[in-house]
Amino acid sequence: MRGLATFAACVCACPVALGAPALDFDFTADGNAAGHPAYDSERGFGFEPGRANRFSVRVPEGNYAVTLRFTDSRKHKRVSVLAEQRRLMLENIPVGPATERTIAVNVRVPQLAALPANATGGTKVALKSREIGSFTWDDKLTLEFQGDVTPRSVHIEPVELPTLYLAGDSTVTDQAETPWASWGQMLPRFFRPDIVVANHAESGETLKSFVTELRLDKLLSTLERGDWVMIQFGHNDQKSQWPQTYAEAATTYRSWLRTYIAEVRRRGATPLLVTSPERRNFDAAGRIEPTLSEYAEAVRAVAKEESVALIDLNPLSVRFYEALGPDVSPRAFADEGRDRTHHNEYGAYALARMVVEALRSADPRFTSGLETHLAADAGRFDASHPPLPVATTP
Repeated sequence: MRGLATFAACVCACPVALGAPALDFDFTADGNAAGHPAYDSERGFGFEPGRANRFSVRVPEGNYAVTLRFTDSRKHKRVSVLAEQRRLMLENIPVGPATERTIAVNVRVPQLAALPANATGGTKVALKSREIGSFTWDDKLTLEFQGDVTPRSVHIEPVELPTLYLAGDSTVTDQAETPWASWGQMLPRFFRPDIVVANHAESGETLKSFVTELRLDKLLSTLERGDWVMIQFGHNDQKSQWPQTYAEAATTYRSWLRTYIAEVRRRGATPLLVTSPERRNFDAAGRIEPTLSEYAEAVRAVAKEESVALIDLNPLSVRFYEALGPDVSPRAFADEGRDRTHHNEYGAYALARMVVEALRSADPRFTSGLETHLAADAGRFDASHPPLPVATTP
């Protein structure tokens, strides 16, 4: 049973003190956050420098229910809310009188528990230089508001919630800046706030490096019975020019997948395997040339052998790209389409909807009810008949 965390509740300009059960911030004229104060490490809250729409609060690692109340508006305004490193939580919701929404946010730091005497291992995730100081790994809960709307108040409270963990690479990670985006950072929008998404994926990762950098250890350190873990690798595992992390699809790659499955199940949690989205490489006939088919097939085989739920994203991504065609599909990718692997917001959003569709069609014997946590407005998505990019960009 997860114990309810205790942490700082500061409604005045004073140092954050541990012990109180919740945090409340009032942005009205007489409130403690009036005037949009800049973040101050001693005070423990405020708006990020140069980002008038990004509000941060220092909190311990854990899961939080964040209740947002918005300034009354009769002008049909809308707002989207992102958390931490651009995780989409609320999408383009209308703001009217007394609008209130609750979201569930996971916060983590790179530290691990101290090791017993003489034990091997480490006590901190081996972050890449670009991750140091990022909103993914800092000691703050960060909210970003997109739209001409300001919050009236924010209530933050630690909660005990089932958690969906994501382990993967750059097509899953919380990308830091536009135009890059991933399906993992769009996924929270499609779940109700009775579950929290903890995205541990990172660019450049493989099944091996995720272990050696202690990322799997970090994920497992908070994984509990009743949680879920979606696992998607392959883009980097197939790189034979990376000899230390290369994993052959027919042998080593499958063995590593089984290791992940065993570690998740040992803790009473449920693994789900995800096949990698394809790269955007068209042949002369306008069909996608597969580059990850051997790895996708390996995932399918292991999922069948181990009785694990399969999220078969690879063929859905192919249907999506081919439906858009060679001329339109670049608009789903970063860097104005020059990038053939990494998506922009539109492409990432579409892939997240494909993951939701694949979850719905997965064998319910192996999903442990994850699909029951989908949001009521998650909607349906046909990868063969996608809307044009401008229609779904969040």
